[in-house]
Amino acid sequence: MSYEFWIGARYAGLARSKRRAGRGDRFVSFIAASSMAGIALGVAALIIVLSVMNGFQTQVRDRMLSVLPHIELYVPRMDPEQVLAQWPEIAAIAEKNSNVAGTAPFVAAQGMIVRGEALSGVQIRGIDPQRESSVSDVAGQMIAGDIAALKPGSFSVVLGNQIANTLGVGPGDTVMVLAPQGSISPAGFAPRMRQFTVSGIFSSGYYEYDATLAFVNYQDAAKVFRDSGTSGVRLRINDMQQAPLVARELVKTLPPFVRAQDWTLNNRTWFAAVQTEKRMMFLILALIVAVAAFNLLSSLVMAVKDKRSDIAILRTLGASPREIAKIFLVQGSLIGIVGTLLGVVFGMLVAYNIDVIVPFIERLFGVQFLPQQIYFISELPSNPQLTDITIVAVTSLVLSLLATLYPSWRASSLQPAEVLRHD
Repeated sequence: MSYEFWIGARYAGLARSKRRAGRGDRFVSFIAASSMAGIALGVAALIIVLSVMNGFQTQVRDRMLSVLPHIELYVPRMDPEQVLAQWPEIAAIAEKNSNVAGTAPFVAAQGMIVRGEALSGVQIRGIDPQRESSVSDVAGQMIAGDIAALKPGSFSVVLGNQIANTLGVGPGDTVMVLAPQGSISPAGFAPRMRQFTVSGIFSSGYYEYDATLAFVNYQDAAKVFRDSGTSGVRLRINDMQQAPLVARELVKTLPPFVRAQDWTLNNRTWFAAVQTEKRMMFLILALIVAVAAFNLLSSLVMAVKDKRSDIAILRTLGASPREIAKIFLVQGSLIGIVGTLLGVVFGMLVAYNIDVIVPFIERLFGVQFLPQQIYFISELPSNPQLTDITIVAVTSLVLSLLATLYPSWRASSLQPAEVLRHD
């Protein structure tokens, strides 16, 4: 081990000498430890926050896609009953693509559900209960009743648990479904309405859908929403990340009047907002690491000032300015490396165990970090990604290295004669 490395490690508090440490050595070690702790906390905070944001995005996306299809093939401005008569042909064309894993017909419309004086706006989804399991997980999310009860002509409806709570209904109760279009008579405008029987309740874990989504049989939906509904074929593919590519491939083989829309377009505003928030959060929290790097710079400047006599003695013994600079480069680099490693280890420990840590804190202080009505999910998720951890670690190391340059240059430029004369 070169003497420059040994002295730098000693100044960083990572090496011990045989002689008893003086007040100056203890002071230098203390400011080195504080700089190291600052870097570690900044790195850990970045890793934990980015992991939680990744987990949040993944959880919400997966819960969305447990209800929504990966791709929708639809025909705009056409009577749903006419489209549904052609859906087997559209599905057959789509199934020729090797990425398509399942197909099912659908009708989508906006409506209102009324029960007594309670009223709720809903998204109506007409589905085929026999084929729905091939494109969504709704059947596995039923908490009351059975999705198979949505038989043609039964005019049954499956509600999200939040809608059911709002209306105060359960399986066997009846509700009135209103379509936005109606008829005009001498008595005035009469909205189209139909009585439906609640046959089941589902819970996707995604508050927005549980509070706004209702499933009926696709043939019943086509009759009620014949003037306002959109219909077509829902698809599930093997790799959801390939949905945009598969949608573009399908458009080339489908009739020109059929449109394709993948899940990234259906929810692009939400996902764009999450990505923007993640980038901004990274920049904001990176300032913590930057502040720690400035703290490292100031601590090295103080160390140089405190060790002026030692530097002068080394110079008189033959040490070159380059070797003096190397001592403080080693000191700053070791502080940055050790602080970064500690931050990565601590951040990963918290990120991988956040499902245990957060409930403990909530029980301890009687608080709830994620109200479901606001954040869509009630548990704090975490999804540490190697790419994010690597970027955070490299950013910390680069900032730490940059912080050592000025103090090292300052130490190397000291003139021993001038220092010893004043001391």
